[in-house]
Amino acid sequence: MTQVVTRDRRLAHAVSEVFAPAVVVVVLPLAVAWSATGFDPWWTLVWGLEVALFSSVIPMAFIIRGARQGRWDTHHVRDREHRFLPLMVGLVSTLVGLAVLVLGGAPREVLALSLSMLGTLVVCIAITRRWKVSLHAAVAGGAVAMITLLYGWWSLLLLVPLVAVCWARVVLGEHTVAQVVVGSLLGPVFGGAVFLLVR
Repeated sequence: MTQVVTRDRRLAHAVSEVFAPAVVVVVLPLAVAWSATGFDPWWTLVWGLEVALFSSVIPMAFIIRGARQGRWDTHHVRDREHRFLPLMVGLVSTLVGLAVLVLGGAPREVLALSLSMLGTLVVCIAITRRWKVSLHAAVAGGAVAMITLLYGWWSLLLLVPLVAVCWARVVLGEHTVAQVVVGSLLGPVFGGAVFLLVR
């Protein structure tokens, strides 16, 4: 029994890392930019990496530095009370990135993605003040919604890794079932709605 629990925890840890918000927010903008640019490799990289830089790389660098300085426990910032500052840094960085997209004349779908992530982040920040909603689930859920809107219903196969992420966060004791369910709905409901309105 102990071996099964240990194996499950190892698998859950791997799933949590592979589908961490910072990872998804590097891959998702490239997928959106690929569609938005008419499958142009150069502009896919330009716009996709711009969104990834401001919405993932810069905030994650801040979080990792804070973890190394002992300001929070790990790069996942497990304690809800410590999440406000990292989330606000992510919000400000995403806003700067959005301004660069507007000034640079980015494709509408890329702007829609940035705005949808911004909107979801604002909602998550508000909820996190009192309750530890799952950011892993929120980002993964939003990614499934946006990829499905762009590439069609076959993309719903991505529900499999979304469910795996939710399972992993619960197995690791990072969230309750309610927290991952709410998180997995936040991305599609808020992020998906903004994406549909703007694109």
